[in-house]
Amino acid sequence: MSDEEHHFESKADAGASKTYPQQAGTIRKNGYIVVEVSTSKTGKHGHAKCHFVAIDIFNAKKLEDIVPSSHNCDVPHVNRTDYQLIDISEDGFVSLLTESGNTKDDLKLPTDENLLAQLKDGFAEGKDLVVTVMSAMGEEQICALKDIGPK
Repeated sequence: MSDEEHHFESKADAGASKTYPQQAGTIRKNGYIVVEVSTSKTGKHGHAKCHFVAIDIFNAKKLEDIVPSSHNCDVPHVNRTDYQLIDISEDGFVSLLTESGNTKDDLKLPTDENLLAQLKDGFAEGKDLVVTVMSAMGEEQICALKDIGPK
């Protein structure tokens, strides 16, 4: 064996999977994404089919899929986290305070006009604001806002 040190660079993500498998026949509506589920009767090929209508939580696009009810679907892990708003930068990013006391500066302002106006107006008025950030599939977005009182 030589005394050389070997360094390996890996681009792999060691974190948990972004999705989990779930049988199509057990997925119900009113989750984060699925807004409608209908199941057809078994056909001549022997599988009942599930028809899903879903809304993308980041861009509000309507999506549809048809899957045999006995097959597995990839269901995304969706997390909601609250952060206190510290600052809004001129380049369209927000500065947030995490529970551990660190700052999170990599989130853009929301694209929803109503939420954006509430956020900017509340911040300009000096209110203490808490934003809810939804994350799934490697994406994050501010989806809600709470006023916890004046500063």
